Amino acid sequence: MEALLSVSFDYLSSYDNTKIRKGLRQVEGLLAQICLSKSKMSVAEKRRSVVGPGTTPASPKQLGALKEDLAFREFFKLQEGFECNVAIRLIACLERLLGKGSTGQNDLLILSTLELIQGILLLHPPSRSLFGREVYMNLLLDLLDPSNCPAIQSSTLLTLVCALLSSPQNTRVFETLDGLLTVTSLQKLRSTSREVKFKLMEFLYFYLMPETPSIQTLTAPSTAVLQRSPSKLGGAFSRSVGGAKGGGEGEVTRTTEEKQALLGRYLPNVEALVEDLRESAPFGGTVR
Repeated sequence: MEALLSVSFDYLSSYDNTKIRKGLRQVEGLLAQICLSKSKMSVAEKRRSVVGPGTTPASPKQLGALKEDLAFREFFKLQEGFECNVAIRLIACLERLLGKGSTGQNDLLILSTLELIQGILLLHPPSRSLFGREVYMNLLLDLLDPSNCPAIQSSTLLTLVCALLSSPQNTRVFETLDGLLTVTSLQKLRSTSREVKFKLMEFLYFYLMPETPSIQTLTAPSTAVLQRSPSKLGGAFSRSVGGAKGGGEGEVTRTTEEKQALLGRYLPNVEALVEDLRESAPFGGTVR
């Protein structure tokens, strides 16, 4: 697995689109094998199947079962070091793609990269701490520029959700960088497609949800992002979001009312959004 990641990273660091595409496909294949491979396969068999793709996996695994999967545990452990962390490589690749300008081929690579970032942030929550840095959060906000195609805007909004999920610190960075202004400005533009406007509303509903502290507050000196040992994997999946009461040191959480006030600076009738959120509860739980 480590060897495959190394080869994939070499491709992702290239400026050649063909090599970048190959690297993205290799990372996608690895994540697919971890999530979809047959539970009875040994770790060695899974490694071989990743290096040389064979049959299509029969069915996806349940999220709760992943923490007991040896291949997943090995992958999770590898993500604890800078050398094998997938998220930071994908972000660096995304930066290079943005520097190339907007072309049809480049846009497709950006979309693929965003989808993989979404997957890795869900599979490995500690990697979300990367978006606690302004430079990386700004990267996502830049992708919401009206000049980008609707598909990229929609995928960026979903990536933002994955980056902010159970991460109050990232949400504070998003607010500090005028993320609400960026989102609401795009919502108000007549040129914004109907699909993107729908995604924007979904994002605002998500943003207005009351916050709970992060699963685990991480300190990430330099570019090292992980400090979780495999023995703590169970807590990442079994802890109830609603049951978390204490945050990390210095972590600030906000209620729906507080975020309603912030959003109200840029958007009228936020009260109606909050009321609809309370009635429909699209994400489950109770909105206070």
